Amino acid sequence: MIKYIFGPVPSRRLGVSLGVDIVPFKTCTLDCIYCECGRTNRLTVERGNFVEPQIVLEELKQVLSLHRHLDYITFSGSGEPTLHQEIGVIINRIKELTPVPVAVLTNGTLLFRDEVRKDLLSADLVLPSLDAITPGGFARINQPHAALDIQLIGDGLVEFSRQYRGQIWLEVFIVSGINDGDDELEKLYTAIQRIAPQRVQLNSLDRPPAYENVEPVDFQVLERIVKKWADLPVEIIKRAKRRGEIAAFSRNLENSILNTLRRRPLTIEDLEAMTGKKRVEIFKYIDILEKEKKIAVKINQDKIFYVSNAAS
Repeated sequence: MIKYIFGPVPSRRLGVSLGVDIVPFKTCTLDCIYCECGRTNRLTVERGNFVEPQIVLEELKQVLSLHRHLDYITFSGSGEPTLHQEIGVIINRIKELTPVPVAVLTNGTLLFRDEVRKDLLSADLVLPSLDAITPGGFARINQPHAALDIQLIGDGLVEFSRQYRGQIWLEVFIVSGINDGDDELEKLYTAIQRIAPQRVQLNSLDRPPAYENVEPVDFQVLERIVKKWADLPVEIIKRAKRRGEIAAFSRNLENSILNTLRRRPLTIEDLEAMTGKKRVEIFKYIDILEKEKKIAVKINQDKIFYVSNAAS
């Protein structure tokens, strides 16, 4: 059974991406209020060897033989990948296996550590995030482990940018009422200038968040930030939602999800158990069914359920 490799999945930023998930579910340094994967159940800054590199590589060999058209192999999933203490070894071995470029999606919180920066130097693309640079904004949006300091994290991103020879695409997630004000945006702008990424990618909520009362900003707010940061390489990222854009899209799986939802509401955890797929892969089906108004989101006792509109 393939456990640590998933996809390919459509990525707003990376095209057709094959995922590598090397930390246990929701093992992270942050408990971000907007996280589409849910709340962090293991908040930690301690690195570990959660899975042997050889197991990951053997799975990857199997999956690569089935998919010839990939834009990236991406370390992502439902936790912080740099918490795996051998991520650098895995990256280097992947690059011996295939010419497909390697990307790493990271929250960037551990890049102040020399060994973490060294581990990522062989990747072709690193996509860190930085949602706030003030201690208050950082605490409200990202709910970090107590050992983390936002100024140290910012300095780590700057140092990594100086050392790294690949591309850095920095994501900034904007939450209404928290980091969309002029003071926070001005401080973020100054921090981003120091980091000097090749791209700055603005994002906001378009899926049910980990915590209630998290609100997306209007698209006009994102456009205002783009104008405000006119001398930065800033863009607004949008989700791909057409079947034709999605590699390995399964009509059978789509129909199975929809037919089950017609009978009873399901959480994302239920859908994972039912399909055997990781939630980042399931979301490509959810996105389309929501867009076509075939399903809707309902919240009951702090849980998010997907329901068929035919049954609601």
